[in-house]
Amino acid sequence: MIQNLFPLREEEIFKTLRELKNYDFVVIGGYAVNAYTLPRFSVDCDIVISDENELKKIEKTLQKISYTKKHPPTGVLYSGSFSRHEKELDHHFIVSMDILIGKVLDRITGSVFTADWVFKHSRMRVLKGKTITEALKLRIIHLDALLVMKIISCRPTDIRDVFMMLPYAKDEKWIKNEVSLQYNLKDRIAKIQEKVSSKSFKDGLAGVYGYFDPQTFEKHKKAVMGFLG
Repeated sequence: MIQNLFPLREEEIFKTLRELKNYDFVVIGGYAVNAYTLPRFSVDCDIVISDENELKKIEKTLQKISYTKKHPPTGVLYSGSFSRHEKELDHHFIVSMDILIGKVLDRITGSVFTADWVFKHSRMRVLKGKTITEALKLRIIHLDALLVMKIISCRPTDIRDVFMMLPYAKDEKWIKNEVSLQYNLKDRIAKIQEKVSSKSFKDGLAGVYGYFDPQTFEKHKKAVMGFLG
């Protein structure tokens, strides 16, 4: 039943982004991934802003469209100056907007990405839905910069996203250098290599992105292993 509610949540996120599109923010996280590869479902929408002044304007609009400010959950991946807003839909289904102010702090590694870094490595791009036909033009983090954030975090979800996006990377040398500035590159590469080489990885990928034909899977795997090598 919850699966059938996914379009409801995504539709609401797109409605919200449409209300916010004239403000100054960058989309990161799962919804940014959807701008570069096969769309996947994402629970929350993460945006980065520069300062509290922008936050006040965004929060005012969110309040008008029935969002309520909440305390961030303890398990949230990114932290720092952080504002979470939730809206309850039918069937007690929740959508959430996570607003990161001034910086993005990765809880797992302690790595910090400043808002200046995020804005510098972003541009206007079309964001398409997975379960709806709508498309929005928004400022979205560059694919290479998104890969840097995903490689550093290295959760199972991040590794699947890296697998899907890495064949389209523009500058692998830059990605590796940016990762190295924040964390141990060899450690991240070993973790990704172990996960991608596991027997269960392909099934997990299909569970998120849908059917993956063997040729396409091997093409992506070759690109990832080439980057790791």
